Amino acid sequence: MRKGLLAVLVVVCVAGAAAAEDSRDGTMTTLVTADETKGWEGVGRLNMGASGFCTASLIAPTYVLTAAHCLFDKSTGAPYEPAEMEFLAGWRNGRAVAYRGIRRAIPHPDYVYEGPDKMDRVAYDLAILELDQPIRLPSIRPFKTDHDPHEGDAVGVVSYALDRSEAPSLQRNCHVLERQTDVLVLSCNVNFGSSGAPVFTLDGGEPRIVSVVSAKAEMGDDIVALGTAMEEPLAVLMEEIGKDTAGYRRAKPKVSTLMTVTPDANGAKFLRP
Repeated sequence: MRKGLLAVLVVVCVAGAAAAEDSRDGTMTTLVTADETKGWEGVGRLNMGASGFCTASLIAPTYVLTAAHCLFDKSTGAPYEPAEMEFLAGWRNGRAVAYRGIRRAIPHPDYVYEGPDKMDRVAYDLAILELDQPIRLPSIRPFKTDHDPHEGDAVGVVSYALDRSEAPSLQRNCHVLERQTDVLVLSCNVNFGSSGAPVFTLDGGEPRIVSVVSAKAEMGDDIVALGTAMEEPLAVLMEEIGKDTAGYRRAKPKVSTLMTVTPDANGAKFLRP
């Protein structure tokens, strides 16, 4: 892998053409039984519009965390109304442990949706959704968050995806390959629907969220996942929650020079859904 040359990004938000899965760095386990999903019920499927979905996770009884680009209809670029979204906590085999509507959708104030192939949005690709009713069930515990991980750290991901949309999958042992500005490059396996999935550190036995999946990318000959280095962006979002921002809040355009996609000897090209 050529360090520092991130070739291309692709959103993994809405169901589309399937991509092949692999377990090149850690085993992917589908959580299909009650015992397997125990402790992970706070991860759920976030349905948007008529057929789109992402992954989201409960971080407080009234709030879930996901990727900001999940709030947009990728075919029109228009934001979904909160009434068009639903959080299905612990969704497994056609049933959820809790069903909640969305009252407010709050993206990071520096995030602007400009289409599916924008590299400079990943650093701010974070959103908090306020549920219409809190989830206060003993079986669903909100996840704590933690500091940004470092290069080489082991992490795990729990996500839904196109070809595993009816039950979450857990990959326990992927790694932070590097950090490029405010973006984490991960060896984790993601696909359409994995956007917004929580990236966990599993040190000490208690999973804590350290990033959120934004996209997948091609780096040299390898397919990697991109996650937001979320410690600072999440702090900004927590401040936004307290503001009077009823409904959807669109951010102002922001010019960013986070990354430049430069063709290299490996033939950098956009991968599209």
